[in-house]
Amino acid sequence: MIVIALTGGIGSGKSEAAKQFAKLGVPVVDTDAIAHALTAAGEPILAEIERIFGTAFINADGTLNRAKLRAHILNDAKERLKLEALLHPAIHTCAVKQLTDNQNQLHPVYQVLVVPLFFENSRYQSIAHKVLVIDCNEDLQIQRAMVRSQLSEPEVKAIMAAQATRATRLKLADEIIENNGSVEELTTKINELHKKLIKPCIVSK
Repeated sequence: MIVIALTGGIGSGKSEAAKQFAKLGVPVVDTDAIAHALTAAGEPILAEIERIFGTAFINADGTLNRAKLRAHILNDAKERLKLEALLHPAIHTCAVKQLTDNQNQLHPVYQVLVVPLFFENSRYQSIAHKVLVIDCNEDLQIQRAMVRSQLSEPEVKAIMAAQATRATRLKLADEIIENNGSVEELTTKINELHKKLIKPCIVSK
């Protein structure tokens, strides 16, 4: 079973694309979902975050104040790197385990690995056989991210600045799905790609 890395900039529509693949019966491993699980209340990594960054980022109920931590690391590259050094190895370990477990499923050809920072994080590049980029124009990216994540425009632009450029993603992609339209249009494009991917002629690395 080959691995298709699904990536794209903030607000591009990665989560919706992943949902559509899942509806087709494709196993989906989502590194964002793994990150949320690892930083849930009571998890060892959350205790490490509190130790490293302080109690100011922990809510009264013991959960992580994600918005506050996100704002903190966006304003300080050194702090962002400290968080990444803590989270990324653990996320990678969990993702690899899930991918391995999925090998036992009776899906005909492939599984999807959702990695927002695929090009920024070399850990996953040896795992993926193909890279699918979900792309949209940058103005739409900003609008979607502001609505979905309740972020200000400067916050979204700061996140975009910390990610690979759109030009880089498009240059390095094996497959590109343009997502400037409706969910229905995105669904149609994913269905078409799915038909292409399950053809028996596809060969993994």
